[in-house]
Amino acid sequence: MIQSMTGYGKAVVTYGEKKINVEIKSLNSKALDLSTRIAPLYREKEMEMRQLVAKTLERGKVDFSIWIEKEAGADATPVNCAIVENYYRQIKDLAAKTGIPEPQDWFATLLRMPDVLTKTEQETLSEDEWQAVRVAIDDALCRLTEFRQQEGVALQRKFTEKIDNISALLAEIETYEKQRVEKIRSRIVEGLKSIPEVDYDKNRLEQELIYYIEKLDISEEKQRLANHLKYFRETMEDGHGQGKKLGFIAQEMGREINTTGSKSNNAEMQNLVVKMKDELEQIKEQVLNVL
Repeated sequence: MIQSMTGYGKAVVTYGEKKINVEIKSLNSKALDLSTRIAPLYREKEMEMRQLVAKTLERGKVDFSIWIEKEAGADATPVNCAIVENYYRQIKDLAAKTGIPEPQDWFATLLRMPDVLTKTEQETLSEDEWQAVRVAIDDALCRLTEFRQQEGVALQRKFTEKIDNISALLAEIETYEKQRVEKIRSRIVEGLKSIPEVDYDKNRLEQELIYYIEKLDISEEKQRLANHLKYFRETMEDGHGQGKKLGFIAQEMGREINTTGSKSNNAEMQNLVVKMKDELEQIKEQVLNVL
């Protein structure tokens, strides 16, 4: 079953007072194009995160984000009480020595002093927290893969419908193909009969007609197109990772359809070829999304 490159996955795990959020979004791309937004605490693990994403997603334009939410008050910067007391004593001593009045609003004055609200501790990433992050990443990747699989089912259903339509149109061409040969022969013969003064060799005319009709023969194109249609179906069943191959097959299908149109020399057949091109164009547009 094929997979789409379009997907979305999000996971949240709780570690202590933290909620660790991982969000991954992907769109189609020829190769893996990974953009990351990582909380500062986890940046030391960026290469490992990239490897995890690359191993699972393989291709696509991927946006990877990880951020932390903390419970209310958990991340509040603590007041350094020792520094506040020190400032308080210094200001009181200074006021007593100089006669300058003490502040009326002590809190407003003290909380504006340097380093009173400075967070001095440095948070470090523990192994337990990293394992919690790994769980969140794996869960988000799993959800995104499920999304891709669901999109892949829809794509495969669409491709099958379009391949069936092209097959039906190809079969319909055969009806007009036999009529076309007779029309070409009749048109040439009638044209010669309309010029009575022209004498021609009927055997030579027959040889030229055979040569001309062989040049317009589309039997090989029809057979190759039928083979490409069959190969496209088989490739879809090979599983994910077939996007580029399906794109190549679609290109080959286009070659045979174009050649059939150039050789058709028949209005009805050309109309069918236009419909086949329309169906194929829709396949080409969607095949870009296949992993």
